[in-house]
Amino acid sequence: MIIQSTNVWLASQFVEAQIEIEGQKIKRVYPYGTHPVDVDYNDHKIVPGFIDIHIHGGYGIDTNDATFDEMVTLTKKLPSEGVTSFLPTTVTQSEKVLMRAVKNVADVEKQQTSGAQILGIHFEGPYLNIDFKGAQPGEYIVKPNVEQFEKIYETSNGLIRVITLAPEKDENYELMDFCNTHNIVVSQGHSGANYQETLMAIANGVKSITHVYNGMSRFHHRDVNLTGAAFRVKDVFGEIIVDGVHSDYSNVHTFMTSKGKDRAILITDALLGKGEPVGSEYQFGGHPVRVFEDGSLRLLDLDAIAGSTLLSNRGVQNIIEKVGLGWEYAVNASSLNPARLLGIEDQKGYIKSTYDADLAILDDDFNVVATYILGKCEYRC
Repeated sequence: MIIQSTNVWLASQFVEAQIEIEGQKIKRVYPYGTHPVDVDYNDHKIVPGFIDIHIHGGYGIDTNDATFDEMVTLTKKLPSEGVTSFLPTTVTQSEKVLMRAVKNVADVEKQQTSGAQILGIHFEGPYLNIDFKGAQPGEYIVKPNVEQFEKIYETSNGLIRVITLAPEKDENYELMDFCNTHNIVVSQGHSGANYQETLMAIANGVKSITHVYNGMSRFHHRDVNLTGAAFRVKDVFGEIIVDGVHSDYSNVHTFMTSKGKDRAILITDALLGKGEPVGSEYQFGGHPVRVFEDGSLRLLDLDAIAGSTLLSNRGVQNIIEKVGLGWEYAVNASSLNPARLLGIEDQKGYIKSTYDADLAILDDDFNVVATYILGKCEYRC
């Protein structure tokens, strides 16, 4: 199959080109008009498919509580946002709930044949700093426990790829050591670490910072803390929620330009209210939440933001139109940088020969025209 457009993202720019897809891969890329095509997308933009590494759910579905069929439904809904792969993300809960959740994701991943590809699990909590828990249920936050986590990891069939934890609570970095030896990315989040503690955590394996600005010790010009470390340490990745609610767009600009185009990662941190009407109410981690007009999902009993309802294609749009950065920042943050963090940048994140045929096609208003996942059209075919 050959598709073409006058706006294909190649070598950090839009180029007139054709993409030949064979099986699950991009076979070759040709100059525009070289061969007869199966689909001509005219001037629509073709970019690498989006990779959301931090998403709790959406469309009424939550990773912690989902059934097998519900998780399958989530994989089929996400291509409407241009998402081609993702990490279903847990939230702090009892060991029993987390064990069931990771097993369910593993079962779906094992049998998956369509929809957004499950690349692994992002295990957020329960090993957090309760003083910076945000919407995480404080009653289930516990001290990092290697024995407990190893049991959960085995139940996930080794599918946990990222863990968010508070390193200052991990005595002698024992859980981090386990993660380092099992190729699990450690992301520092819901943490009250100061600058020195953060540097030590990075030296002991932290590779990313979870949802920068949210759930962490604050930046001050005389007390840098974790937020300042996210700016200062250039080789550590940093997640950012670009919905205009979790962080003002001017502060997103400050973070992304400080971090640089190669280390900032767009996440949705979306909850089950994504794609649902304003006013919809749910239970999240045992607490009532409601979808508000500004797109946030808020805890009703604590009057706090629980998470977002951000669509990935709108996050890309916000980076360009609201934050004021260009397409290279947006494409890298939504696709290439997540692939780099997961160590799969030799398979995903670029449009080039031998790479997975994961593609999002967008119109001028950032609406998704079509989504291809592993060579198969999964949305608006």
